[in-house]
Amino acid sequence: MKYADMFARVKGMFIQADVSDITEHLAYQFNITGEAEGIFYVEVKEGKLYVEPYEYFDRDAIFTCSAETLFKLAEGKTDPILAFTTGKLKVEGNIDKALRLKEIIDSKKA
Repeated sequence: MKYADMFARVKGMFIQADVSDITEHLAYQFNITGEAEGIFYVEVKEGKLYVEPYEYFDRDAIFTCSAETLFKLAEGKTDPILAFTTGKLKVEGNIDKALRLKEIIDSKKA
């Protein structure tokens, strides 16, 4: 899988999230390792979600994982806390804001 394919797939997954009730600004950078290696960011700003294929310098947290782990997280098949404790997901930055990722994932429209 190439980076462009991974990014298109994950953007499609995240963009389904309903973040209209999140008033806090959240900015996450994802560093994808291994196959489909690359960087992108997810930002919640004024109740809207943005997913872009760029590095985000004013981020709250950085998540580092493989594309496979990211898909499992985005699909709700793997809990982010479990992925972190098993070493499949590395987190740097503001842990309180990083924990809100689960809220974004759980808000996806059915």
